[in-house]
Amino acid sequence: MQTIDIDMKVKLIHGFSNKTRLQILECIKDEEKTVSQIVEEINGNQSNISQHLACLRGCGIIVGRNEGKYCFYSLRNQHIRDLLTMFDVVLEDVQNDVACCDRHVD
Repeated sequence: MQTIDIDMKVKLIHGFSNKTRLQILECIKDEEKTVSQIVEEINGNQSNISQHLACLRGCGIIVGRNEGKYCFYSLRNQHIRDLLTMFDVVLEDVQNDVACCDRHVD
């Protein structure tokens, strides 16, 4: 396996480090959705969601598929889905420590 540059890893992890982006990822985890569907499901505003979708797409975490006048967003691949699941598994194990962490930054 090739050595991954730490700065590249930071950029990838940044895609997961925002509440709205995580909500979007969870929203499209099991099926592709349009911007309007995502906005409605996570109770966001279209401009904000579009900016976060651009970030996630730019990081290679999600992909878009155009069909007519709609763009459907989905996770890039099974590895991303597995990573989201792994976050949940790890969080179950460390959630008490995370809840007590006073160094949390929004």
